[in-house]
Amino acid sequence: MMPAMASRQIVAGRTCVVTGAGSGIGRALAQRLAGQDCPVAICDWDEDGLRDTEATIAGPVLAKKLDVRDRGAQMAFASEVAEWAPAPFGMVVCNAGVTVSQLAAEAAPEDDEWVMDVNFWGVIHGTRAFLPILLEQGSGAIVNVSSVFGLIGFPSQSAYCASKHAVRGYTESLRHELRGSGVTAVAVHPGGIQTNIVRHSRFHKDDQGNTDRTVLEREFDNIARTSPAKAAQTIQDGVEKGKGRILIGPDAAMLAGLLRMAPVSYYSVMKRLEPLVRRS
Repeated sequence: MMPAMASRQIVAGRTCVVTGAGSGIGRALAQRLAGQDCPVAICDWDEDGLRDTEATIAGPVLAKKLDVRDRGAQMAFASEVAEWAPAPFGMVVCNAGVTVSQLAAEAAPEDDEWVMDVNFWGVIHGTRAFLPILLEQGSGAIVNVSSVFGLIGFPSQSAYCASKHAVRGYTESLRHELRGSGVTAVAVHPGGIQTNIVRHSRFHKDDQGNTDRTVLEREFDNIARTSPAKAAQTIQDGVEKGKGRILIGPDAAMLAGLLRMAPVSYYSVMKRLEPLVRRS
């Protein structure tokens, strides 16, 4: 009974908010929710991508160019959405994210700060901006997109992993705080999704010591097997079922299982399995 009730309260016909909606998972989520009669408020730093997403949505939509690092701008956006919203709020999805590929000993501090500011502080600002609205109405979900790298560590991704582990910890703490409020907090952990995050990354060196970003892009394309549309479906299904943690893709499920079996040596196991993954 509870999952069905959550489904009616959280998604159907409710106003939903998606950050990072200019491409990838964010765009797919906005399109999926709009197709289910949800008014959608969307934002992205990439104004061209945002407008492209907006053009694909037939129902009520509010689109705003926004830098999620800007706390004041996020607060203003929440106020604007609250005034515009033609229906009670459902999901607020903090999805915007970036990455940098570099070794920790050689890291450019400004790149580490950029990743943390977008991935972690962007989530905190979005949560703080919209959570009071959800608490006042006594329903809805804060959905924060972490990563499978929020479960494990990976060479050359120290800042990205740190930011996504932080999102996980913040969201899980929030979930416990919200017990009995009618509002839920959900951490999402995508594996390899067919998005442009690597192409839009800041690149110095990958885990193999390679300094040619096109090699990393090809490697990512080889392992990114899940479409943004499938990711959007998995997120919505998980939220409606009342899940507190959502894994997206078979690779995410595999790595979560590997982490349980080999909590310290999982990377060595991953490297031994890598040739099999690349051939599959």
